[in-house]
Amino acid sequence: MTLSVLAALSNADLTMFFLAMSLLLLFAHVFGYVFQRLHMPKVIGEIAGGLLLGPTLFGWLSPHLSTNIFASFAAEDGIFSSIYWLGLVMLMFISGFELQKSLNKDEGKLVVALLLGGTLVSFAAGWVAPEFYPTTALIGSARNPLALRIILGCAVAVTSIPVISKIFLDLNIAQTRFAKIIIAVATIEDVVLWVAIALATALVSPQPFSPLAIPVTLLLIAAFFLLALLLLPPLLRMLQRLQLPGLAQTSSAGYALLLCLSLAALANLLNINVVFGALLAGIVLEMVTNGKFEKVKTSIKDVALGFFVPLYFALVGFKLDLVHHFDIGFFLSFLLFATFFKMLGTILAARLVGENWLSSLNVGAAMNTRGGPGIVLATVAYGLGIISESFFATLVMVAIITSLMAGYWFRLVLNKQWELLPALSEADGHEAMPPEAGKGLQEQIE
Repeated sequence: MTLSVLAALSNADLTMFFLAMSLLLLFAHVFGYVFQRLHMPKVIGEIAGGLLLGPTLFGWLSPHLSTNIFASFAAEDGIFSSIYWLGLVMLMFISGFELQKSLNKDEGKLVVALLLGGTLVSFAAGWVAPEFYPTTALIGSARNPLALRIILGCAVAVTSIPVISKIFLDLNIAQTRFAKIIIAVATIEDVVLWVAIALATALVSPQPFSPLAIPVTLLLIAAFFLLALLLLPPLLRMLQRLQLPGLAQTSSAGYALLLCLSLAALANLLNINVVFGALLAGIVLEMVTNGKFEKVKTSIKDVALGFFVPLYFALVGFKLDLVHHFDIGFFLSFLLFATFFKMLGTILAARLVGENWLSSLNVGAAMNTRGGPGIVLATVAYGLGIISESFFATLVMVAIITSLMAGYWFRLVLNKQWELLPALSEADGHEAMPPEAGKGLQEQIE
């Protein structure tokens, strides 16, 4: 939010701005709750709430009234953009809290196989897709075919840790061998793909392209990643031991948010992308955490999940124009394409290490869940002009549909009392329970 925008707002403008914010937040929470009650991911309800307020419905039925209420959100370089990016930064920050502790060193052979099969095969399919399909309708205003190829590969390969974790929690299978393997693979996959996304965003820099741009960008990303993870944790631990007067002593939450915003700003300064810096900040904070910061992280998550994240996903839905910028034929084609190659790679990888067909299919269904990360990928790529508005709508809808597919599949598996993986009861000490057993479990971000 710029000072010039703030100064330009009259009393009437401020009224409409706060009314628009209230409506977006209200619709996000109401529809998020409704979708939860229907056993669907809350994030889909939050997007649906914004969708109803945007040009897809409200803007189509009453364009004049919609323009008056949401005028502050019309300019991409103003209030809309500021709130949108702040919500995205907070989402990636709290996602970093969970990423580091999700790793599991067991079942190494299957984890490596799924990474090679599920990630590489699906990414390769997205990468080569432009050779067989014209990209005129897909490429954004940046007109960078290489960045588009990277985003296509990531869009086919990405897996949502938050959504699949929430599905496992709801069905009371979060502690099973199957769930731990899926989370381990998705965690490593997300780190690799975020590096690829950071490279794609760097390629659309306004600086002139040179042959050294790609290796230099990769080295810069690697250096930023390693320095943040290797140097920041011991530095922060040392500052804690010294107990110097300052922000960490007066406001632990302020200390944590300062870390988030500083790394986001540094990442953007290095032309890597703010979301990558925010994700690393969350991982770093998790690595140096103590009892004091556990409460701080809980407080930050409460505020983020109560305000910033629902508002971000509502704004994602608000940006979608399914009336004018949605090709149902291409959406169905891309959904089938992405699902086929993601599941093909994971199923074949699981079969090669000895899993049976049903277990391999279960792994494929879980890894095909795109959810929040798929939506974040779409919004980052669209915001930087890598993809077109119609392709943005397709990627968001694919993330929603694949999340629903996974939820319904695993409810079917448990209702039929099929095994998730062979010898599940011996590995975990209990059978997977029916969906009703998961009610009331701790909610996580979706």
